[in-house]
Amino acid sequence: MSTAAECITEGKVNFKVGNETYQTWYKIYGDINNGKMRPVVAVHGGPGMSHHYMLIPVVFYDQLGNGQSSHCPGVPKEFWTPELFMDELDNLLRALNIYDDFDLLGQSWGGMLGGQYAATHTPPGLKRLIIANSPASTKLNSIGYNHHLDQFPPEFAAMVRKHEADGTTASKEYQEAFHKFSVKHVCTVVPWPKELVESFDVMEKNPTVYHVMYGTAEFNVLGTMKDWDIVPILHRIVCPTLLISAPLDSIQEIACIPFFTQIQKVKWVQLQNSTHLAVFEEPERYFEAILDFLKETEPQV
Repeated sequence: MSTAAECITEGKVNFKVGNETYQTWYKIYGDINNGKMRPVVAVHGGPGMSHHYMLIPVVFYDQLGNGQSSHCPGVPKEFWTPELFMDELDNLLRALNIYDDFDLLGQSWGGMLGGQYAATHTPPGLKRLIIANSPASTKLNSIGYNHHLDQFPPEFAAMVRKHEADGTTASKEYQEAFHKFSVKHVCTVVPWPKELVESFDVMEKNPTVYHVMYGTAEFNVLGTMKDWDIVPILHRIVCPTLLISAPLDSIQEIACIPFFTQIQKVKWVQLQNSTHLAVFEEPERYFEAILDFLKETEPQV
């Protein structure tokens, strides 16, 4: 039996913003135009996903300002908005000729973007949505993060909050503290997978987008998305949706439950042996949940 991994296509599409033209890098596993299997577009999610999907074609891409897509030095802070990235996704789907028939999988920020995209753009071609380890509101997310922080010794939590209040989050003490938090609530695999380490290294070398939109404090969003909240518009999502979360995830239930209560057709799977990155921690169960959902919601011919 052939697999998607046997057919790999890599390239870039032009993305025009104002008078400037940037490029979005993508990699496709499988044949997205075979007319047999609907492609899954992964929004910054899941390394290693391709071989689990077998015959389902998967499209990965780097968002603008990240990885192998165009970096944009010198642009104003106002340039970096969710709307920019939704327009980029639209542009990619059209360029790959899959705008009229696709599924969308978003992990963490990708799920935030995917949820907003599904609720505001309501593309008719979006047949199914998967939101993994994502908050519906940054304020709710901060509540969950701080709940986790309060489970650490009081002096540890006080130290972290003082650094954030003083603007000294670049200090070695704060960075080491956040790593201690991360190995408990972001990824529990020891040592961390090389793909994850490489991803963090890339962001550390070019943290512009993260620092502008999220900020430099992990437990209190100070960037341009500090008031980001899609809870009031989640009811607009009409396609079948899979919500994936985990009890020990850095993204707590308080932040993801609005997806379950507000989206019209939704299934919620909680992975008990994972934190934020089940793709590494509990891969078999993670992909089983996704594949089961895709099978359950596939239209009957």
